[in-house]
Amino acid sequence: QVQLVESGGGLVQPGGSLRLSCAASGSIFSIDYMGWYRQAPGKQRELVAGFASGGRTNYADSVKGRFTISRPNTKNTVFLQMNSLKPEDTAVYYCNADITTIGNRKWNYWGQGTQVTVSS
Repeated sequence: QVQLVESGGGLVQPGGSLRLSCAASGSIFSIDYMGWYRQAPGKQRELVAGFASGGRTNYADSVKGRFTISRPNTKNTVFLQMNSLKPEDTAVYYCNADITTIGNRKWNYWGQGTQVTVSS
């Protein structure tokens, strides 16, 4: 079994910052990709930022220059540092990962989501 557990969401004022964390655990052999998606009420889930093997990152245009995704080399963890938050960043944020298990099965996993609310 593999689990992704997010933390770090909450309520913040416009212009503020939050740091989301996602930890993968279980029968993991390797992680090829970790990323963050978000879904606002009435909208489709969208990619926010991704971190691929080799250190390649990509960001949604709406968050470039404000959000930074990082992944320490020795841990099955990914972070999303969110600065200069705007009300339109309000959403449930989901961690996503492409994982190869110890049993050599490759699968895409989702976390349970963490709420981020940007409001004064």
